[in-house]
Amino acid sequence: MSPTRKMSRRGGGTGPTAYDFRKPIKLSREHIRTLQISFETFARSCGTLLTTRLRTVSSVSLISIEQLTYDEYVASLNNPTVIAVVALDPLPGTVLLEMGSSAVMTAIDHMLGGPGGPQPERPLTEVEMPLLRGLLERMLGELRYGFESLIDIQPNLREIEYNAQFLRAHQPGDAVVVASYEMKIGTEECVASILLPFNTILPVLERQDAIELTPAERQVRATSLHRLTVGLSAAPIDVAVRFQPIRMRTDDIVDLRPGDVVPLGHATSVPLEVTVNETVFAHAVPGNQGARLACLVVPPPKEEKRR
Repeated sequence: MSPTRKMSRRGGGTGPTAYDFRKPIKLSREHIRTLQISFETFARSCGTLLTTRLRTVSSVSLISIEQLTYDEYVASLNNPTVIAVVALDPLPGTVLLEMGSSAVMTAIDHMLGGPGGPQPERPLTEVEMPLLRGLLERMLGELRYGFESLIDIQPNLREIEYNAQFLRAHQPGDAVVVASYEMKIGTEECVASILLPFNTILPVLERQDAIELTPAERQVRATSLHRLTVGLSAAPIDVAVRFQPIRMRTDDIVDLRPGDVVPLGHATSVPLEVTVNETVFAHAVPGNQGARLACLVVPPPKEEKRR
């Protein structure tokens, strides 16, 4: 897969994106600004490191910052690729630093005095692996420098993997923050990435002082909040009124026929539950309003006992 195609799949595309309310995007604009500063600082220092260490013109530039699920991130990676599994002490969780295997082989070729250029895709030898670990540890040092304005971290390289499908660093549905980079080593280009667990980085961002907004930005935020509130207030919601559940044997359920009577066991002195999506938010007693069935909302049983 070419770098151009992979960049468009990870971000930078045009057009609307579907919003999943079951997985809300919780990164605010201020959080993304703060992360962008740290990731761009890492990119600049990492590009300088690669140029001096490999003795060839290299650069690293930030493409995008996204919030994904772990399985979405894994699906976006090439196979094989080089993935460094990293611990960021004292933060919990596992961080991943991923680079294309062709770029890694080119970097190793330069470290061994070679000219670079196209390289074969193969596992690293016992001689090449220490070279790669040394380069990754230097890059993680630049990551520490990039994040020092947020928190003092101690990156620790644990292991190196080649196939993300076999790497169980997180659960498939876990939220993660992914920074994608365009990495150039000589004539070789690839898209690299850094994965941070969302639950790890969010408390760090929330401790930072809020960025002062301009009057125009505050007005846009207030307008958006008002429109969202009005839209949600008018959204239709399915509401159900239910009796207390009962337990029945499987054969009794199978033998049910029209006209059979099933005792509910719901005491007449106990109000019914008013629910939305299986969540009880009120209690009511049954009744009618004209020719229609209705219910009257009453205080919860506990509050009624206190009175």
